[in-house]
Amino acid sequence: MFGRRVTLFKILGFKVQLDVSWMFLAVLVTWSLARGYFPAHYLGLSDSTYWWMGTVGAIGLFGSIVFHELAHSLVARHYGIPISSITLFIFGGVAQMEKEPPSPKAEFLMAIAGPISSFVLSAASYLAFQVGYQVQLPLSAIGVLGYLAFANSLLGGFNLIPAFPLDGGRALRAGLWHWKNDLRRATRWASMAGSTFGFVLMMAGILHVITGDFMVGVWWFVMGIFLREAAAASYYQMIARTMLGGEPIRRFMTPNPMTVSSDLSLNEVVEEHFYRSLHDIYPVVENSRLIGCISSRQIAGIPREQWTRLTVRDVAVPCSKDNTVGIDTGALAALSTMNRTGNSRLLVLDGDHLVGIVTLKDLMKLLALKLDLERVD
Repeated sequence: MFGRRVTLFKILGFKVQLDVSWMFLAVLVTWSLARGYFPAHYLGLSDSTYWWMGTVGAIGLFGSIVFHELAHSLVARHYGIPISSITLFIFGGVAQMEKEPPSPKAEFLMAIAGPISSFVLSAASYLAFQVGYQVQLPLSAIGVLGYLAFANSLLGGFNLIPAFPLDGGRALRAGLWHWKNDLRRATRWASMAGSTFGFVLMMAGILHVITGDFMVGVWWFVMGIFLREAAAASYYQMIARTMLGGEPIRRFMTPNPMTVSSDLSLNEVVEEHFYRSLHDIYPVVENSRLIGCISSRQIAGIPREQWTRLTVRDVAVPCSKDNTVGIDTGALAALSTMNRTGNSRLLVLDGDHLVGIVTLKDLMKLLALKLDLERVD
């Protein structure tokens, strides 16, 4: 779902990240507010004032989305659900759960916490708007408060639509889960609702384009595509969590992995290993002792004329939690590490000893086999 992410800060123990796609949204929101919304609702101000209002409004929207996702995360923490990060992306924000909720009640309360927080923030903004009007604050400040009241009510209302993975869809899943006592089936039905709503948004977008409202139409169409893809991805993510969660990595790692000697030149390791075996990371050994690893990503950052002069020892990096897992690590945890770091291969360690290597392809093959053999609907 996400591309490149930048960590902004931590709040209450949760890491807040920004997907690069949110930069597009920030520019679009600022432009829309400065050139459309504020000039239409608050007449007679200068262009520079409208741009300042647009900028502050976009920052306020940013804070509102963080507040919304923080509400989800706090409830999740109460129920023992690890939240790895809160990520802001082009269509809003998401709290990254590392496991499924333990019960329908936990799912429901976590789902509605977000919209409730948005409505509370909307009410607070509206109250500030009214007070500001009474004490005659500058029109620009009143305008931004009014916008935040509107934006948060819209954010809360939209998320209540019963279309998974929106908050309303998660509340729907909680109800179906409670009714059928089957998380997998409840998730599938809620995902179908999300996919259907996404299709409706796409059709509405096409209708807007046909009737001449091009910008709104394109936005709705893209949102519809995203929601359909997110619904399907969320369903299979749940399947992965439930089916891989208890599988230890030792069951499907490749034992005795290929290693490279620390005294090889970079040119030799590229020609004799990377180009032949097509792996993107290798353990580095020196006198049969694991001293680190070397990846294609590292070598790609070194000028080619230096490949014959530098050895693997010169550029190898120590093993870390980003490229290694313990032998008793669960498959889902390994998959999470791959997703977080972008590494498709992880070294498997038993204490300080290298015992194997696991690849993303191995994990996907295991999941495909379980889906086939256990006949997931």
